[in-house]
Amino acid sequence: MTPPTEPHVPSPALEPTTSARPPLSEPPQTPLGRIPVQDVRPSVDEGRLPAKSVVHEEFVVTARVFREGHDAVNASVVLVDPDGAETVVPMECTNEGLSTWEATVSATRTGTWHYRVEGWSDPYGTWRHDAMIKIAAGVDVDLMLEEGARVFERALADVDRTPDQQRILEDAVAGLRDTSVGTQVRLDAGAGEPARTEMTERPLREMVSPSPAYPLLVERELALTGAWYEIFPRSEGAVRDPRTGRWRSGTLRTAAQRLPAIADMGFDVVYLTPIHPIGSAAKKGPNNSLDAGPDDPGSPYAIGSPDGGHDAIHPELGTFEDFDYFVARAQELGLEVAMDLALQCSPDHPYVTQHPEWFTTRADGTIAYAENPPKKYQDIYPLNFDNDPVGAYREMRRVIQVWIDHGVKIFRVDNPHTKPVQFWQWLIADVAEDHPEVIWLSEAFTKPAMMHTLAKVGFQQSYTYYAWRNTKHELEEYCRELAGDAAAYMRPSFWPTTHDILTPYMQFGGPTAWKLRAALAATLVPTYGIYTGYELHEHIARPGAEEQINNEKYEYKDREWYRYEPGGDREGQSLAGYLTRINEIRRAHPALHWLRNIVFHHADDENVMVFSKRRVLRDGSEDIVLVVANLDPHSTRETQVRLSMPELGMDYYDRFVARDEITGSEWSWGEHNYVRLGPENEPVHVISVRR
Repeated sequence: MTPPTEPHVPSPALEPTTSARPPLSEPPQTPLGRIPVQDVRPSVDEGRLPAKSVVHEEFVVTARVFREGHDAVNASVVLVDPDGAETVVPMECTNEGLSTWEATVSATRTGTWHYRVEGWSDPYGTWRHDAMIKIAAGVDVDLMLEEGARVFERALADVDRTPDQQRILEDAVAGLRDTSVGTQVRLDAGAGEPARTEMTERPLREMVSPSPAYPLLVERELALTGAWYEIFPRSEGAVRDPRTGRWRSGTLRTAAQRLPAIADMGFDVVYLTPIHPIGSAAKKGPNNSLDAGPDDPGSPYAIGSPDGGHDAIHPELGTFEDFDYFVARAQELGLEVAMDLALQCSPDHPYVTQHPEWFTTRADGTIAYAENPPKKYQDIYPLNFDNDPVGAYREMRRVIQVWIDHGVKIFRVDNPHTKPVQFWQWLIADVAEDHPEVIWLSEAFTKPAMMHTLAKVGFQQSYTYYAWRNTKHELEEYCRELAGDAAAYMRPSFWPTTHDILTPYMQFGGPTAWKLRAALAATLVPTYGIYTGYELHEHIARPGAEEQINNEKYEYKDREWYRYEPGGDREGQSLAGYLTRINEIRRAHPALHWLRNIVFHHADDENVMVFSKRRVLRDGSEDIVLVVANLDPHSTRETQVRLSMPELGMDYYDRFVARDEITGSEWSWGEHNYVRLGPENEPVHVISVRR
């Protein structure tokens, strides 16, 4: 059978084709712009979330800016304040091969700012480069001089200047065209000073190509820099009856009596563990035991009882009038009050009966308590924000407002990583609408991705892994990470110990370790914290746990502070004086108030760490602090340190006066220096550098 033949389709005639698009009437608009601007930093999630800064904190904006051919390209940062006013900051090309540009900028007040990088064609830079080469070679001499004069005329027409600034460029035009003088004199009129400076400060910018605008949240200084001191209010003033062994709780009024000592040590923030009513169901006894007695206070993190919940005060601590007195007294002493926000409930919390939908119900009908296997927290029911997000979100916002209305501007948030990130992003932003001064500290000891994301969505400060970073390599690597790209959104808070953390290093390092870790926490980063009792070297751990035995979280503690005061039987045995000196040094040296300015130097001994912080002050003077620390708390170390002198603003052959701000000793130092540190003298030099 013959297969059917396909029908013949004639080939189309070959005719000229025409585009359906009309011809271009103007240059096309492309995402890159005429001058490509790429990889602008800092950029948090490509600009979807704001980078962070505080008033007058300097940070570096970088970008890759380039163009075709050989004409000069230039770049600027444009900083836009909350009212829309713009400040143009010249950028410097720091790597021509990689087309890398950078500029240091800072904001002058709080609010939401923006910044962008603009790439632009630089006619003056192009002319100056070509003119100096060609005229030296005798090529197109008169033509190059005339082209230079015309560049200056365009600059006069396009850029606003004062009469004196205009006169500089007018003189340049006249000099370039003055045929009565030699060629070099004419060239110098346009390529030399002061014309060059004027064209650098107020350049002629053509083909300006802006990057997208990136948000910048500028906050008050305490969001970056501060010294915190943590207390359990119920322990401050607690008294145990020697006859019956029963405790009488401290109150907010007795806790206020501790405030002058905290302020005298130089702390900025007094942080209160939860002060709310505590449930009796599944109440924890001493050392997290399940057999609590009737007089045991329970954990303040098991929040809620018939006396109220997160918007109430434990009756034994006092009333809102007492709380207002505490806050007012703190303010009188220059302290701010931080409250612990633990969004979890005891089985006795009013929410359990009023809003059972805010919890997770198991298959057997019981409400799930908190677990972090193998740890169990039978006295705590975690809130579930997904069953009724509108209701739960609204109620948490109401609770926050209660405490804001009573003078609280700082919240230390317990375990924020166990709540939805979306909730925190909404809550922090909503509070900031009316109270931008409020600061949030994230206590999230968890995976880096969660820690970093919590910081990105609004937490101004973050607990860190500092307690577990003890070696030189660990500390240097971690601090470089924190002071690098992460510094645009994550502000670390270093705590040597907390009421939940007592590492082996602190258990067995002796008093030297406690001095060392406090000094490092206070100087490596701008914000650090001390848990009360640190002064007394409370280092005995509960067996099998990295936390103190007889943990204050589950019982009262009377530290008998009077015994360590002058005339007391334990005078001189407290580290309070050391902490006071450390905080005095911090306040006296603005270089320690920033994070991104840390530089590490070399020490021959792997147990000795050296770093510096340098800051140019607004009056033009410099503040330089150099820290040398022996990280081995058990032995004295002798070694040579080698300083990178340019990082200190000096040449390698320069000498300077090194004053140990802890001991008052002074030495003449240079690039190479001998140090001896350890238990026999001091574990740390905190040195002010004087030229």
